[in-house]
Amino acid sequence: MSQSSSLNKAALPYAEALFESSQLIQLIEKTNQDLYLISDTVSKSDVLKKFLSNPLVNPEIKKKVLQKLFLDQVSSHVLNFLSILADRRRINLLDAIIDCYLNLVYKLKLTTVANIYTAAVLTDLQQESLEKKIQDITGSKEVKLVIHIDPELIGGFVIKIGSKIIDMSIYGQLNQMTSYLNVASL
Repeated sequence: MSQSSSLNKAALPYAEALFESSQLIQLIEKTNQDLYLISDTVSKSDVLKKFLSNPLVNPEIKKKVLQKLFLDQVSSHVLNFLSILADRRRINLLDAIIDCYLNLVYKLKLTTVANIYTAAVLTDLQQESLEKKIQDITGSKEVKLVIHIDPELIGGFVIKIGSKIIDMSIYGQLNQMTSYLNVASL
């Protein structure tokens, strides 16, 4: 089992609990905004990331730091959730929990998340075209593109939606040709 799938397996119950409680008190959108803010803040600071993931740091100290950082920026609902994660020594799962939570929200809204790996930056027109095509293919109301730049692809793009992969990259085509030629030469 890969590390990311085991992280997601551990994070899912927390994400589901946050999702259900947010749904009950009708704070799904506010929780989304709060989680984006938290994720952005943590991802921009290596010191904060290391601090939160350090198992030797007392959970009470982590809670105080989180309180000071986010007190006036996020809802008390999300702040309480962060405290619970710190108490249970699960704050190191925060990124995975946020990803799982957002996936639950996307499912609720019939939003498909498509990871796009491309060799070059896509124009707005290309992104819109991809969104429409993916909407048609999946039947989703909305498509969220997560774009990753990967120069190894040489050109073209790879689309990943869940476990489905559409490889339209030059790198992928070269690999297919290599496989074909290797099999043909046997």
